[in-house]
Amino acid sequence: MDFNVKKLASGAGVFFTRAVQFTEEKLGQAEKTELDPHLENLITRADCTKNWTEKILRQTEALLQPNPSARIEEFIYDKLDKKLPSRTTNPELLGQYMLEAAKDFGPGTPYGSTLITVGEYQKRLGGAERELLQTSAAGFLTPLRNFLEGDWRTISKERRLLENRRLDLDICKARLKKGKLAEAKAAAAPDFQETRPRNYVLSASASALLSEEVDKAEHELRVAQTEFDRQAELTRLLLEGISSTHLNHLRCLQDFAEAQATYYAQCHHYMQDLQRELNKCANAVSAPDPTAAVCPDPVSSAFLSGPSSPGATVSSQSSQRPGTLAMEQTQLPVTGTRKAKVLYDYDGHDVSELSLLADELITVYTVPGMDPDWLIGERGNQKGKVPVTYLELLS
Repeated sequence: MDFNVKKLASGAGVFFTRAVQFTEEKLGQAEKTELDPHLENLITRADCTKNWTEKILRQTEALLQPNPSARIEEFIYDKLDKKLPSRTTNPELLGQYMLEAAKDFGPGTPYGSTLITVGEYQKRLGGAERELLQTSAAGFLTPLRNFLEGDWRTISKERRLLENRRLDLDICKARLKKGKLAEAKAAAAPDFQETRPRNYVLSASASALLSEEVDKAEHELRVAQTEFDRQAELTRLLLEGISSTHLNHLRCLQDFAEAQATYYAQCHHYMQDLQRELNKCANAVSAPDPTAAVCPDPVSSAFLSGPSSPGATVSSQSSQRPGTLAMEQTQLPVTGTRKAKVLYDYDGHDVSELSLLADELITVYTVPGMDPDWLIGERGNQKGKVPVTYLELLS
């Protein structure tokens, strides 16, 4: 018990001495040992890495999981080291609701069958989102958290030790400086006012004590300098490891971007398939004869080959090219010819569609009976269907 009390008292004394030194440095009343410029640069770089890693981590979590309550739940499960229960994504929940609604409205009705089709694709979108969340959490979020909760805590601990060693070094420097000043003052102005031998003995004893204090202060300074240099070297090695952290985060960032690209490509593919399914259903519903109930390929009737296409006025004597239909053969009235700017690249899925390049200008117009989500686009001698969502119509 006595040992613990002594240790506590010693620790309190060291803490108080460091606090005094730190305060005097802030007030400009004490000298401060400056760190090596290279070490200062490493510390600044490490602080920048930590701050931006925290911001990127928080914003990525908000992007992948916009619900704050869900993020708090994930945080609690992570701290308790428990597996997070499987959570249904919003598209999956929407798809489930659509399928249940289709049962009530009747799967055989046009609305019910469309709900089933859209609901199934919503569940596919939800599955793709779930895969993105899992891949991003394992390949991007986890390495960032590991850095903040592992490597950075170690670096922070060693930096605090380095700061304590620096304060101890400056305390020893100040103590040695005061001792040397006192010794020099005693040597320069000896007390010869009294001639009794006892005064000479006391003066010699005081000089010996001052000299002993100076020797002790010099020894403590050498020890403090050694400990400071050792801690500075250890801290420098840890801070130089930030470069490896950057390389690791770079690989994780590339994996995250690849996961996003895969997710959006899947979503784009699913939505294109959904549009085709909906176009088939719409054509089947509007077909005038029972044989047209089979859903055709989702291409506007104005572009179907053959003279039997409804709504198309094509010469029966015109020869058809294999697998394609020359747009010049259609004799449909043109309405609303305008210029349009292409917003995104678009690859035509068949010969009736016109491939587009971002930022190019094309001429667009519509024809009677055409799907409102599509226009006819012309670029020089090329002509074909183009999606409206990829265009910015100009006056």
